[in-house]
Parts: sequence; structure tokens; C-alpha cells
Amino acid sequence: MKVFKFGGASVKDAAAVKNVSAIISRYPNEKLLVVVSAMGKTTNHFEELIEALYDQNHAVYAGILDEIKTYHCDIMAGLFADRHYTLYEEIESYFDQLGQLYFKPLAENRSFQYDQIVAFGELISSKILAAYLVDQNHSASWLDAKSIIRTDNTYQEGIIDWNKTQELCQTKAIGLLNQVDIAVTQGFIGHTAEGFTTTLGREGSDYTAGILAFCCNAKSVTIWKDVAGMLNADPKYFSQTQLLEAISFKEAIELSYYGASVIHPKTVQPLQQKNIPLYVRSFLDPDAKGTIISANADRDSQIPSYIVKYGQVLITFSPKDFSFIAEKQLSEIFAVLSGLKVTINVMQNSALNFSILVDEKKIDLEQLKLKLENTYHLKYNKGLELVTIRHYNTAILDEMKASKTCLVEQKTRTTARIVLKNLA
Repeated sequence: MKVFKFGGASVKDAAAVKNVSAIISRYPNEKLLVVVSAMGKTTNHFEELIEALYDQNHAVYAGILDEIKTYHCDIMAGLFADRHYTLYEEIESYFDQLGQLYFKPLAENRSFQYDQIVAFGELISSKILAAYLVDQNHSASWLDAKSIIRTDNTYQEGIIDWNKTQELCQTKAIGLLNQVDIAVTQGFIGHTAEGFTTTLGREGSDYTAGILAFCCNAKSVTIWKDVAGMLNADPKYFSQTQLLEAISFKEAIELSYYGASVIHPKTVQPLQQKNIPLYVRSFLDPDAKGTIISANADRDSQIPSYIVKYGQVLITFSPKDFSFIAEKQLSEIFAVLSGLKVTINVMQNSALNFSILVDEKKIDLEQLKLKLENTYHLKYNKGLELVTIRHYNTAILDEMKASKTCLVEQKTRTTARIVLKNLA
């Protein structure tokens, strides 16, 4: 059995769904567990729907819901020559539930409410894909991810109950694949012991593929993307990029940890545990070789990789009483950062200063100052870039720093991280 994962871009319209069917047709003798994301940018629209719900703006809520419904109905119209009555009834039922939700009491836990609503994106897309595969004479069936992926009650960031999920996968997912060749399920979502829907974190469908592969003992996982595979740099920012044809699990984890966007950071670890290879391939060019991620590390250092984060702010804390930055001071600062849910990209300290680099959009500087200004001087630089280079050399570092001011530089044997500011 193999796991295939198709993201939102691969099912964004009727032509894209037909392309997914064509790709699946290339594997006629395989048992496939297909994980699919919400179609196109549907998750973003559902997040707007939640905003309208909590603003109690029915006109906006109804308008957004109608847009989402029209979008999916247009896709179905492009897939089925005749009205696919069972499917249309199921999709209509989903939208009826969402429409009635506005008139019910709001959940006090907004993260709980988020998960109950946003999960509809994956439910709808998987229903449509499964119905189309059956319409095209594939041996396929729909599988509810809420029946196989068990999490705790951490809404929007569900933590997997691995033992229970393995048990459910072996009975329900493998059980279904004993009856059909293709099981279509949802990425991103799971369920609690009480039966409430949870999500696994934004962009969590890749992680779903890793979880299911681990729990079902899959031969491999293939993530179908709109890129040729894993590249050594983001083509939006680098004119010359190279395909990483083969890298190790460790290298993939390092790259995703530092911010490479092709694979969700949590995806690789369960695959590494059972040595299940991960392929990243293009749904636009399914004949292309793509990237294989496996235990083999022989080619990791052959091509340097670049990861750039823009919109960074460097914040420096200095004790007002001229004391050293020691464990006590660090624990005070970290307690405040944790309370504000700040994610640190880089940190560095000296005897008298402690500095952190964070995404400017993800920190409330005024709140931070309010909580720490009695004890610490705070200074910050905005509009910075964080460049991470795996397998760097001196020439690469010099090139990256050319025409810019380097505010922080950290190096290990394999990784360099530099914080840069454009010259005025």
C-alpha cells in the first residue's frame, strides 16, 4: 500500500481533479490511500467565515458561505455530465449545517469552533474526489479521517494518540483497502475520544500522510506538488535553483525546521521511524523524477540549500540594573515570550544583552514592552532578513552579505544563519 497526498492546488478546479484521476490511473495495480486537502484557497475562506461568525455579521457570513458553495458547485458541474444526486445531496447537507451554525450559540473556545468549521473544506473536497474516481470506474471509496486519526483535545494543534490511531488505521483503513483499491480521506483533521473534530495545525495535510503511512506500514508516501520536487532555494526569490534529487530524512527535517515550505515540519519524523521513503513529485509533470527522501545521506552535502525569511525583527533586552544576563533573567524573558506565544527564529546572548529574532507579524511589540520595560531596556531593528544556508562555504556567505549589513552571524559545521539589513 502507498500513500498519496494531493494539496489544495492540485484540486483547485475541475481540470485539476481530472488530472488527479489521471495520475492515479498510472498506478493500476496498487493499493492507494489518498489524502486530499481543501480545494484551492478554501481554508482561507473558511477562516473569513469564522471571523464573520464571531463578529455576528450575518450578511458577511452568508455571502462568504455562498461563495464557497458556488465555487464547489462549479467544480462538480465541470466533473459530472449529469447531476450526481447522492454527491449533491451530501454537499448540500454540509452547507445546510454551516448555514444553521450561525444561529447556534458560539463556542467559548474559539479554537474548538475553528476546527468544527474549517474541517468542512477537506470533507467536501474528499467527497468530490472520491465520487469522481468512482465515476471514472476506479475501485474507490471515501474514508472519514475522523474515524481513524485520534488526537487529544488541543484544538487547532491536535496531538496524535499514536497507539489508538494505529489500532483504528489497521481495522478501518486497511479493512477498507481490502475491499477497494483506493481509499480517499482528508488531510489536516482528526477527532477526540469524545468524537469532536480537531485539526493538526495549518498546512497539516502532509503530516496526515506521514501519520497514515506510519500507522498502516505503507511502502512509501508521495506528496504531489506544483513544483518539480524539493529545490535548494525558493524560485520566487532566487533566479537559479537546483533540484535536490535525493536527500536524507535528517536533511529534510533540518530544512523544514529552518523554514523550507515544501514539506510540513512534522511529516518526516514518523516516516524516518519506519524507514518509509517520501517522494516529492510534480502533479503538473508526473513523469519528472522529483525528490526522494530516505535514510541515505550520501548526497546531502552536494548542493547548498538557501532558506530566507523576510519581515524579521531583532529585539535586544538589556537589564536596567546592569546585572548580567544569566539564568534568572532568561527565565523571566522566556516566561513572557511563552505567554505571548512568540516563536523565536534565532537567539543570541552576551554578558549584558539577550537578542531574539522573530517574525514581525507574529509579535505584539507593545505588549512585550509593557510586560518587560520596568526591568529591561528594549531595542529593536525591523525589516530584516534571516538567511539560513545548509552546506555553506565562505564564498557563499560573502555573496549573501554583499551590499548588506550583517547584524548576527551564527555557524555550525553544516549550517550558517545570518541576519541581514539592507543598506540605506
